[in-house]
Amino acid sequence: MSAHDIFIALIAIHITAGAPGLIGFWIPVGSKKGGNLHKLSGRWFAIAMLVAATTAICMSTMSLIWPMETHPHLLHHEEFSDPVLVRGIFGWMMLYLAILTINLAWYGWRLAVNKMDHAKNRTWIQWGLQAVLTVAALQCAIEGIRIGQPMMIGISTIGFATVATNMWFLMKTKPSPIDWLLEHIKAIVGTGISVYTAFFAFGAVRFIPELALAPALWAVPLVVGLSLIFYHRWKVAKQFNDRRRAAEARRMSAGAAE
Repeated sequence: MSAHDIFIALIAIHITAGAPGLIGFWIPVGSKKGGNLHKLSGRWFAIAMLVAATTAICMSTMSLIWPMETHPHLLHHEEFSDPVLVRGIFGWMMLYLAILTINLAWYGWRLAVNKMDHAKNRTWIQWGLQAVLTVAALQCAIEGIRIGQPMMIGISTIGFATVATNMWFLMKTKPSPIDWLLEHIKAIVGTGISVYTAFFAFGAVRFIPELALAPALWAVPLVVGLSLIFYHRWKVAKQFNDRRRAAEARRMSAGAAE
């Protein structure tokens, strides 16, 4: 079996896991938060993304070792016939995005499971994932500088921001009652941003390779995803503050009545 045959088999597994995840992402986003549908669909989305990202790590590693053998359709392409570019985009950048997806999917899933039991979030797996993502983002940025690809430099900043905000929460000694939920929203929607970005970019290369480097194509998932994160975090914070003010008003009313 050739490297290309193995690569095609990995693509099949990747699509089998990733395609339902692309569609299923919108179920937990749109369903009632905390309901059975939200919990079940969110769990399956996280699992699907972990499987898809694991195969992406295998595919990107093969692209680093055998760039043209795994992408023979690019052999005569005007731009992507350069093995250095193939290694950069479909090797290092894909590897980074796969690690980013695993980081966010695992982090978001475990927060939903552990909720306010913060000690269970601070595991060696969580700390290790932050370290690995930092290295992957740094390597993506360095490779982007080396081969002159600003896209790789820009996309790496998402990884650094993810690690910074994850560490900010994990290092808290006394998080607020809704901190885990705000981080859960960021992580799961962030997973969606990562996977849709990869889908638009690396999926497009099979048909129109030039689109893999089109900034507009990369911007769509980021803009939509960030809008969802800001909206849902604002909504959760508002509901929490409204309930807290209502509880304080009831206590004051009860005290005045006494």
